[in-house]
Amino acid sequence: MRAFAELSEQEILALAISVEEEHGRIYCAYAQGLAETYPASAKVFTDMADEENVHRGWLIELHRKRFGENIPLIRPQDVRGFMKHEPIWLVRPLGLDRVRSQASTIEESAHRFYTLAASRAQDAGTRKLLGDLANAEAKHVVTARQLQEEHLTPDARAIEDDANHRQFVLTYVQPGLAGLMDGSVSTLAPIFAAAFATHNTWETFLVGLAASVGAGISMGMTEAMSDDGQISGRGSPITRGVVTGLMTALGGLGHALPYLIPNFNVATAVAFAVVFVELWVIAWIRSKYMDTPFLRAVFEVVVGGAIVFAVGILIGSS
Repeated sequence: MRAFAELSEQEILALAISVEEEHGRIYCAYAQGLAETYPASAKVFTDMADEENVHRGWLIELHRKRFGENIPLIRPQDVRGFMKHEPIWLVRPLGLDRVRSQASTIEESAHRFYTLAASRAQDAGTRKLLGDLANAEAKHVVTARQLQEEHLTPDARAIEDDANHRQFVLTYVQPGLAGLMDGSVSTLAPIFAAAFATHNTWETFLVGLAASVGAGISMGMTEAMSDDGQISGRGSPITRGVVTGLMTALGGLGHALPYLIPNFNVATAVAFAVVFVELWVIAWIRSKYMDTPFLRAVFEVVVGGAIVFAVGILIGSS
């Protein structure tokens, strides 16, 4: 890698051309990835890609006039200090918030690059073009907002926000809720059975730890392998599997951790309180994200938890 200060004016122009090509491709990829679900936002990025292509044309024409047809291949990753943008294939499925945030970062870094490049240029024409491009990139955020106002009508924005919310629910909320319910409810029986059978807090904790981690691994793998997300649109199976596994383990560990307290009665009282909080959180999530009436969600969760809880106590006390 070379430092930016070491580049000649020809190399700076060649680098600027590569930057515009890269940004144009990124915006085209954003547009393609968003087209099906977020068509209005896709049009915004199509227009931004067109503007980057215009900039590239200006730079190529200037290079042709000053240095000829042969443009050196200098890429952003070849110059020290350039921000590396995450490859598109690593950020799928594309979400509106993430894409807009990355686009803003791209424009800010481009503005800084052109400002520095203009200060290095000695040729008047080159300095003027680079300065104009610095101003253009500084205004690009405003341009993006104008494009959004043009293409994202209130109805279009409402549709896209609804689709974005739905994707969040499918990819994160549903798998996380399934894991939290399984971890919180399914581990009640073994943990409290061990507690009342042994009255030993450390052994109860070990049982809870094993049950929670085992359930987390099992639920995570089941979720990841059950649906690749391509047809259902539920997002990356790895993401869903990790979310499900972590929430399952967390749900079980919530009422296993109190048994690190040496006093059995205190530990059990704290575990009861944690179970109550867990069941309330599950009911709240179902009410907020799954369109389940809150009282109905509370009733279903409490009844299910109470049955499993009672089974654990009966087995442990027998």
